[in-house]
Amino acid sequence: MHEIIICMGSSCFSRGNSKNAEIVQKFIEENDLYAYFTVKGCLCESECKKGPNIRIDGKLFSDISPESLPLLLSHELGLEK
Repeated sequence: MHEIIICMGSSCFSRGNSKNAEIVQKFIEENDLYAYFTVKGCLCESECKKGPNIRIDGKLFSDISPESLPLLLSHELGLEK
């Protein structure tokens, strides 16, 4: 089971994680991966200046843009074709 944690602190949220949360949900839907993921939010990753931050399987990624997120998810989750 993979775990994705999306920082929803005010800094990360305003820098793009509001949109990134939607992209994660869409990625899971489009790839029919509901059985393999836990997705949750957290209040702060304590890396506000580097945000928006997303943690995938315990590994923190910073400065995540909506454009780069699908590729990052595919790469980190071993779904690249």
